[in-house]
Amino acid sequence: MTSTTLSAPAAESAATPVRPRGPEAARARRKRILHWIAVHSVAIAVALLFILPFVFVFLTSVMSDSQAMSGELWPSSWHWENYKAVFETDGFLTWWRNSLMYAGLGTLFTVCSAIPVAYALAKFRFRGRRTAMLLVISTMMLPPQVIVIPMYLVWAQQFHLSGSLWPLIIPMAFGDAYSIFLLRQFLLTIPKEYIESARVDGCGEVKTLLKIIVPMAKPGIAAIALFQFFYCWNDYFGPQIYAAQDPGSWTLSYGLESFKSAHMVNWNMTMAATLLVMAPVIVVFFFAQKAFVEGVTLTGVKG
Repeated sequence: MTSTTLSAPAAESAATPVRPRGPEAARARRKRILHWIAVHSVAIAVALLFILPFVFVFLTSVMSDSQAMSGELWPSSWHWENYKAVFETDGFLTWWRNSLMYAGLGTLFTVCSAIPVAYALAKFRFRGRRTAMLLVISTMMLPPQVIVIPMYLVWAQQFHLSGSLWPLIIPMAFGDAYSIFLLRQFLLTIPKEYIESARVDGCGEVKTLLKIIVPMAKPGIAAIALFQFFYCWNDYFGPQIYAAQDPGSWTLSYGLESFKSAHMVNWNMTMAATLLVMAPVIVVFFFAQKAFVEGVTLTGVKG
């Protein structure tokens, strides 16, 4: 029997796959390059559609009064004092404080009230559970304009809270249908074995909720918190109904309309105020987008 041993260069060449050469390889390489360009060109074009309006608002906000909306896209001189002038406008800091209070308390109340209700609808088995879920969903289909008049009469005549934001904040402590539904769908994805193990270890329902469910449901909780924060921050209809008669209770979304009317020809000031109103929402979403996307993605796996 004879054995043939390959030399080191021959063995290395035998182990290394030979890349095809010639016209076919060149065409395949050009096809990959064109595919990469096509995919990224579409992504860049879509990104520009979202970014360019913000760039336009920013560039206009640092222009002079004469250059703003004159057709020139780039500032001839940068006027950063426009932002200082916006903050020095009467009532702007008050609107900012009111928006933070409305969005902050509204988000806190909504999350604290939605968690136990969603947990009960997702993990408890009791008579009427499906009916309760149908009632929650049905309230989502009811337009707020339908009940605005009787609700206003209740808050104004019975509780004397008209001219403030409390008629908008207090109801959030009693649950929000959309937040309950969204969080309930997320909690359905958590295996029931975790809850059963906690009960075997002696945990009550409250301790199981706080120690097991809440840490595992952080993406879902973050999602409903962001949704509620964005809703409260951008809400125009509610403050217009309840706080219109008291400028000290205006929010940024409602006060911006008054600001725009006062600075109708000063588009640079209007754009600066608009950018300041949008900035907190953009910053919050930028830092919480991972939890937000994860919470929305994992929601609705089960029915």
